[in-house]
Amino acid sequence: MTISRRGFCAALGAAGLSVTTVPAFADDRTTRPLTVIAYNIYAGKGWPDDRPLAKQAVRQGQMARRLAMELALYNPDIISFSESPSEAIVAEIAEHLGMHHVRFPSGGNWPGSLLSRFEIGDSENVPLGYERPQELFTRHWGRATVQFPDGKPLIVHSAHLHPVPDATIRLQEIAAMLRSMKEDLEAGRSMLLIGDLNHAPDMPEYQHWIDAGWVDTFAKIGQGAGPTIKADDPKYRIDYVLAAGPIAERIVESRPLFEGAFRLNVSDPAAFALSDHLPQLAVFASKTDTSQ
Repeated sequence: MTISRRGFCAALGAAGLSVTTVPAFADDRTTRPLTVIAYNIYAGKGWPDDRPLAKQAVRQGQMARRLAMELALYNPDIISFSESPSEAIVAEIAEHLGMHHVRFPSGGNWPGSLLSRFEIGDSENVPLGYERPQELFTRHWGRATVQFPDGKPLIVHSAHLHPVPDATIRLQEIAAMLRSMKEDLEAGRSMLLIGDLNHAPDMPEYQHWIDAGWVDTFAKIGQGAGPTIKADDPKYRIDYVLAAGPIAERIVESRPLFEGAFRLNVSDPAAFALSDHLPQLAVFASKTDTSQ
């Protein structure tokens, strides 16, 4: 069941709980759809971050709660954050949502985080098998295994690739990632790649993922162009949920969330959105709803 923000707060108030003590949702998600969100959250500053209300929300320590409440509307199971705020704020968001989390340090100043309703098993930052080249993965890339209650693992890659218009660095990052992923891809394991990949579907980088066996969830089932940036007038699709292996046969929904507090109200000069990006949502049918 999807919970509204009003119902979310009312339920907490009736129970005498503050928003900071939300327990984990106690359902077995292996028998329900799996909801995944990729979201570049702009360091949790709000966007535009120079607006007085955005500054006030940060100053008063409200952003973790605001982000959690908006995300809770979609009852997510797995979330990838690009441009994560401090680990303390991510931990607070995870607590609000009843999620586990792991942080992927950045080669620059743009760490990533993975949040999961399920236990997170092994995780590795920049899993190359050798020292990270200085010019690569200055944003973030990490690999983790999400462990479902039925014992089945899901391999999740959270990534934020290099942003400059020149594709040279991104292509090197993608080549290194695909070498690291090769064994899992060839073994046909269920995998997700979620995050801000900083390239559009009509750029050469995109085809490398497809040729390697990754399925773009939005291209498979989405409608329209699906732009994810910017939150006032989105024009470019650079945030993705890609899938590989059996889970790629279970895609039932994929769309950017150009709605609610994720969307900037351009008619209100005081308004701010939670980020300059929109979240990219993807939903996968449960194992009981498919033969896969």
